[in-house]
Amino acid sequence: MGVTFDNEKQMFVFDFEHDGVEDIVTLTGDGYQVEAFDRCFYYGYEFSDQVDGNVRSAFIKYVKFEDDLQNNPDLTHFIKKAIDNLNRKINLYDYNLVVMPESSSKVNQYMLRYIYRFAQPTLRKMELVKALPANISFDMDAYTEQYLDGVLEDGRPRYTEAQKEEARQSIQKMLDLIHQKDYFTIAKDVKKSRFRPYMMDFLKFASESDEKLCSSIRQQNVLIIDDVTTSGSTLNEILRTLRILNEDNEITIFSLIGRKDLMAEAG
Repeated sequence: MGVTFDNEKQMFVFDFEHDGVEDIVTLTGDGYQVEAFDRCFYYGYEFSDQVDGNVRSAFIKYVKFEDDLQNNPDLTHFIKKAIDNLNRKINLYDYNLVVMPESSSKVNQYMLRYIYRFAQPTLRKMELVKALPANISFDMDAYTEQYLDGVLEDGRPRYTEAQKEEARQSIQKMLDLIHQKDYFTIAKDVKKSRFRPYMMDFLKFASESDEKLCSSIRQQNVLIIDDVTTSGSTLNEILRTLRILNEDNEITIFSLIGRKDLMAEAG
């Protein structure tokens, strides 16, 4: 199936039976090994390469901010078809925990309710929420090991101790500024920053019981869901938060809509 944009009527048209060359998105079922995540990643629908950026943005907005989702049969069918396809690939009944980010979009909640049809009563749900900007931290040890302590081809240190200290002070100043900003400004500012992989604590567990639950789960199947994936930064934060507690679980990532090349900067 596919979705097209009717320029004359300025509306999206859903076709649940056919694919077309003008489709904005098409149903997919392939799993992708995303290097940044080191996990199998599934899209429900994939953006076509030729789709105009403005149209793509408009469709994302339409999907994420539809207020009356229950009374939009095209969009609810659109979501159900993707979950049905995912279930055929991975068997949702085998999953023990589903994790998703806090969002103003109603799509995640609708996906969760529909997933429950396959996985109840064994599936448990966990939501990760945005942390206070003041709690965002920087992994200086990893940054020092992977970047500041680098060596040149001849074996000489890439940076002097004075240069390393200057870099550390610059990072601390950056953190001081971040702690004074609002969450969404931070997300925009650091999205493509070279420091992004080392910044931590963007997300937190919604409750202490959720954290204990995640800590206690071992060698089980965990499904991470999100509505739309562009840079992959939110999913990367979810993975990092879960891995802090343990790395024993098999994790599958599912996003309703995405595009493989948009994941190049993830991580």
